[in-house]
Amino acid sequence: MSVARLPIEDNNSEPKRARKEAPQVIGFSDEDKIGTIQPHDDALVVILRIKGYDVKRVLVDQGSAVEIMYLDLYKGLNLKPEDLTAYDSPLVSFEGKTVTPKGQIRLPIQTGSDVVEVDFIVVDTYSPYTAIVARPWLYALGAVSSTLHQKVKYSSEG
Repeated sequence: MSVARLPIEDNNSEPKRARKEAPQVIGFSDEDKIGTIQPHDDALVVILRIKGYDVKRVLVDQGSAVEIMYLDLYKGLNLKPEDLTAYDSPLVSFEGKTVTPKGQIRLPIQTGSDVVEVDFIVVDTYSPYTAIVARPWLYALGAVSSTLHQKVKYSSEG
């Protein structure tokens, strides 16, 4: 029979404590306003890399629960109608009109080195934007957006 020997603790030494990493806090300061014209009430519009393409005029909408892609962008990404899956729930546009979606498609959005898969609902209606990213994208990325500062911030490796 063997006996395991435990190390003897030196009573004069300080107890060892688990090292805690301080959580990273994402926030905005007045320095983040540099480069913006103040005061303003502009929407937060960004350029995102969707399916390998840099897509301009993407609205970041914290108040929306779904990501939207407008038909012009869908066609511009060389996607075909057969790439869509069914999406049966009607949507309400900014003008209050009911919009019937063409379908839904899952596409990657690359932000820096991070890639998030997003379910876009494709609609055929006019918009000054090419797409709208909403809370699901922000949450998946762990991002915080600020219309005042015209920025989106998130933690990332490197």
